[in-house]
Amino acid sequence: MGHDPAQSAPVLALDGITKTFPGVRALDGVTLELFAGRVTALIGENGAGKSTVVKTLTGIYQPDGGRILLDGEAVQFPTAQAAAQAGVTAIHQETVLFDELSVAENIFLGHAPKGRFGLIDRPAMHRQAQDILDGIGAEIDAGVRLKDLGIASRHLVAIARALSVEARVVIMDEPTAALSRKEIEELYELVETLKAQGKAILFISHKFDEIFRIADRYTVFRDGQFIGTGEMADTSEAELVQMMVGRSVDQIYPERSTQVGDEVLTVAGYSHPTEFEDIGFTLRRGEILGFYGLVGAGRSEFMQSLIGVTRPSKGAIRLDGKVRVIRSPADAISAGIVYVPEDRGKQGAILDMPIFQNITLPSLPRLSRNGFTRMANEFALARHYTERLDLRAASLDTPVGSLSGGNQQKVVIAKWLATQPKVIILDEPTKGIDIGSKAAVHEFMAELAAEGLSVIMVSSEIPEILGMSDRVIVMREGRIAAELEGDALTPETLVRHAAGITTKGAAA
Repeated sequence: MGHDPAQSAPVLALDGITKTFPGVRALDGVTLELFAGRVTALIGENGAGKSTVVKTLTGIYQPDGGRILLDGEAVQFPTAQAAAQAGVTAIHQETVLFDELSVAENIFLGHAPKGRFGLIDRPAMHRQAQDILDGIGAEIDAGVRLKDLGIASRHLVAIARALSVEARVVIMDEPTAALSRKEIEELYELVETLKAQGKAILFISHKFDEIFRIADRYTVFRDGQFIGTGEMADTSEAELVQMMVGRSVDQIYPERSTQVGDEVLTVAGYSHPTEFEDIGFTLRRGEILGFYGLVGAGRSEFMQSLIGVTRPSKGAIRLDGKVRVIRSPADAISAGIVYVPEDRGKQGAILDMPIFQNITLPSLPRLSRNGFTRMANEFALARHYTERLDLRAASLDTPVGSLSGGNQQKVVIAKWLATQPKVIILDEPTKGIDIGSKAAVHEFMAELAAEGLSVIMVSSEIPEILGMSDRVIVMREGRIAAELEGDALTPETLVRHAAGITTKGAAA
């Protein structure tokens, strides 16, 4: 792999770092090198050890073995403050900011410049804060109160706060997860600015388009072990996926020979005063019907009305030829329609409860006799579905909150499958989970369809829509823009219909 001789010495390096937790070796002798003025992407599935690395670099965890090297010298970061003083800073989604304080006070909270008598030197603090903001291209006045700023500006204040310690190493852990397209572009510009300032950047993301856009180098971890490193210019998406998962990229979407059966669900004229209008389609037994659209197309809102969370103003649905009126999620479940939401943490699972109770919750009426439920029955049901989904957990008593994102998603899917539905709606089923878990969810979706379950999949990921759907409905601004299948189903047609581009280059 090509290497620039000017980059011969890393600013910060991990050398043979090991970290063990009870029952888990999170890091197994890993190495990582970060160079001045370059972005290194740390790539790996959930559970590969990425967050443990971040916590080790920022003094939250102490390694059990190996060395941390700063400018080639072995160092220890016994506390987060020690790491910050050495110039290692992390930009988190969850940086705590205070609404009633000024931007400058938020930036220098806890380490404000002091003048005579040990008092905070407010003019100096304001000046330094403004310098940092100007340096990252943030058009923000350091004197305004935080509560007067929008979300994107707050994000920049959080970044400025991280940079207010003399940062040499900047760690960005999934920095774009909650940002809009425009804010992501601004973040990319900020990364270029930080590179020009000579900072060494560690960039952690599971979005390959971001990694290829922003990173100069990559390092891949798998199961807590170092797999490889190199220049981004010398690798490909397929090669990185292969390193991450130890299997070939073309296995991600399962081969399916679809045996589509009778119509199961027919929706006609479904409308809502503000969210969607005149939605109609049919869904057959054993079919995966994809719903694609840009943010704001109305897909999730329509799905929530289908299961009775919101009411349509007009429209009708038939299940197995019979008209059904669905006024609540309970009506939907008894009719045989279940919905696996995008927001697992808020809507999908009760994180403090053990796995088996999460899975059996909607099925309790069926499991109980005279109002009593036998735990053995609950366990048997939960075990059946967790085994089918290849759920990885120490035991079914494990609280869901302690599982990885991919395994939490499997618990939520298992919970709804246990109700034995006819139609399952999966809203962004693999959002925020790693490639290995994605593959397991996709395999499982294919199995469900093969067994005759009808699947509606809402997804914003074009490869997933193309790889999994038999037919695709594209929504735009609350209406159906197109229904595509077979050869008509290409990345270009999806994007054109979703964005309202009727002819190439002209927007409708």
